[in-house]
Amino acid sequence: MIVIRVFRAVDELETCRKFVEGHMKILKVYGITMITSANTEWFDDPDTFVIIAEEQETGKVLGGARVQRAGGVYPLPIEKAVTEIDDRIHQVVKEYSIDGTGELCGLWNSREIAGMGIGSVYLTRVAVSIAPQIKIKSLFALCAAYTVSMAQNAGFVITTFLGNNGTFYYPKEDLTATGMYNPDTTRLEFASEDEKREIISLRKTPYQISKQIGRRGEYDLCFDLEIKISQ
Repeated sequence: MIVIRVFRAVDELETCRKFVEGHMKILKVYGITMITSANTEWFDDPDTFVIIAEEQETGKVLGGARVQRAGGVYPLPIEKAVTEIDDRIHQVVKEYSIDGTGELCGLWNSREIAGMGIGSVYLTRVAVSIAPQIKIKSLFALCAAYTVSMAQNAGFVITTFLGNNGTFYYPKEDLTATGMYNPDTTRLEFASEDEKREIISLRKTPYQISKQIGRRGEYDLCFDLEIKISQ
């Protein structure tokens, strides 16, 4: 069984290390070594929430993502990533922070689960579904080209007011990323009907198990999305 669960970074440091190890392996495959969301300063950030997909039997981390709430100790990764290209990002984040904002970042999946949708669709769905739980109304993301349509399904729109109509050269000069944001994670006015239904289902029932069929056959998938904060 594959379990997708959420925790606050400061509550599970060893799992955070496994997350980074897996993420860095994938980045190196694509020749990417400098990326703002892959540092480890967020290990001690109480405003960072980690989403992981792990194998229940072994505890092996197969993929993950992070949601960082703005207004804490550290700026959002998108602020550091694009500030030299367009420093208006700081004012934009500040304005959205009034009602609570954050960023979906560091999304990755191992080759073992490639083609199962877990590294893109499911993790993005979870990030949006937990936003009200952690008091985030809007959510930013910096997306690779192949994830733009998936983010749009989850209610994200392109930040045409930043960069070159929303695009940036990142994380290196021969690659482009698209700035995106979900303006209202509660209303989900820009989400597809199918994705909106799935997100609402996870909010109503944060613990659920289902049978899934991917390119590698059938498997059990468990969502465990109630965030338990250690004191």
